[in-house]
Amino acid sequence: MSVATEFRTSIDDHDFIARLLSSSEQLSYDPDREIDWQAPLDPEKYGLNPEWSTLFGTPLWDKMSQQQRIDLTRHEVGSIMQIGIWFEMILQQMMLRDQYLKDPSGDEFRFSLTEIADECRHSLMFAKTCEKLGVPHYVPDSVSKELARGFKATAFGENAYGAILVAEEILDVMQRDWMRGENVLDEVRTSSKIHVVEEARHMGFARHEIRERMLGTRAPRRMLAANAIAIVAYVIVRNLVSRDVYENVGLDRAEALHAVKHNTHHQNLMRLSCVHLMDFLNECRLITTTSTPWYRSVHML
Repeated sequence: MSVATEFRTSIDDHDFIARLLSSSEQLSYDPDREIDWQAPLDPEKYGLNPEWSTLFGTPLWDKMSQQQRIDLTRHEVGSIMQIGIWFEMILQQMMLRDQYLKDPSGDEFRFSLTEIADECRHSLMFAKTCEKLGVPHYVPDSVSKELARGFKATAFGENAYGAILVAEEILDVMQRDWMRGENVLDEVRTSSKIHVVEEARHMGFARHEIRERMLGTRAPRRMLAANAIAIVAYVIVRNLVSRDVYENVGLDRAEALHAVKHNTHHQNLMRLSCVHLMDFLNECRLITTTSTPWYRSVHML
């Protein structure tokens, strides 16, 4: 079993977090050694697999020039990476708060700080990739930014780790395709590989924490967690690709957004990509009648 899938399928056991720590020591990457930041960008390669573009499969995509398609995918991946940075900063704050004053000799404390260190490297890696791609600074919409301020300051337990898992799972599935895409920029392929391998441990830890904290949880707390996690998922997916990317590559904004809204190919891709995540949340009884509409509205169910 590969490291990228080992912790997705692992079940709880007494030495699970110790194994996560051991994996971190044995298999971690330095992006500055793995990626040649000085090499010129290949002018013919996409920022992400064309099939992952929000416009792929639409009449508008068919009308676009090859250069517009390449430019669009580079802006899309730049937007996704910058939303990744945004959430990784939120993640770090929630994990630091969760570990406040806990026993520093414990494996959970050590792995939490190891994960935070990983996330710092990932954010720097994404930032350098975006700089090399030459894309502008894409940010969440104003409502999402303010909601996130409140959430990161108050989320705890299964709410925090559920949000962490959702964000990491969504990006993980995309990057598994990008890292294998022969027509994708080497910088994106390598950064995706690094992220996939190291995030496998983070997702395993998040699942472990969710299972532990949901044991014996009563219905009101479970309903609160289910709704909180679903809203986080909705906010993340809605912000992944900025509405500004289309104008920035020379497309009509209204026409592009209309095409995105009716793009059944991309919607089906999202649903297929979220199967494992939805199965896990359902296993933990975190898919409810009130949380389901949030997932359906962004095509995760």
